[in-house]
Amino acid sequence: MRFLVDMPLSPELGSWLRSLGHDAVHANELSMSRAADEVILAVIITADLDFPRLISQLGAAGPGLILLRGGNYSEAESVDASVAYFSPSSTRSDRD
Repeated sequence: MRFLVDMPLSPELGSWLRSLGHDAVHANELSMSRAADEVILAVIITADLDFPRLISQLGAAGPGLILLRGGNYSEAESVDASVAYFSPSSTRSDRD
């Protein structure tokens, strides 16, 4: 799967996803640290609440979005939340 990890989350999340075999990059690695949200479109892992609104306003079928709810995440918390989401032991209802 292909991911672009947004600025509110740790670059370590991109590294962790790559270690699992995914194509993942942090926005900062692409010199997109100051890019407008409208420019950042892929399967996005973010804690930024602007993305669901933007996708809705655009009427877009994509990009895909994984929203980590709950506020500001430390580097460890963003990776832990993603590990919980992608863990084979988590059920679909855990991720909805």
